[in-house]
Amino acid sequence: MSGPPARGETARQALLRALRDGPRTARELSAAISLSEREVVAHLEHVARSLANADAELRIEPPRCQDCGFGFKKRERTSRASRCPRCKSERLDAPRFWIEDR
Repeated sequence: MSGPPARGETARQALLRALRDGPRTARELSAAISLSEREVVAHLEHVARSLANADAELRIEPPRCQDCGFGFKKRERTSRASRCPRCKSERLDAPRFWIEDR
């Protein structure tokens, strides 16, 4: 299980370590590494770019509407969606993130 950043470990290094533990929402990652959810979302974008040159990639399970079941299949942004484009509901599952080796 991940914890707060170890001594000498940057926030992104702690985030990379937490992402290897399996799919998690930004809120779960925030709690795991003691950063705000907003900071985690900002770091996720940088992590995705840095992994582009590595043997791994940041995977995103897109959000899904809890009311009508609409899935945001083409959404690549790391931030939360505010409402469903089909039914306008604001009850959405949060996207989940993890690192997968190629």
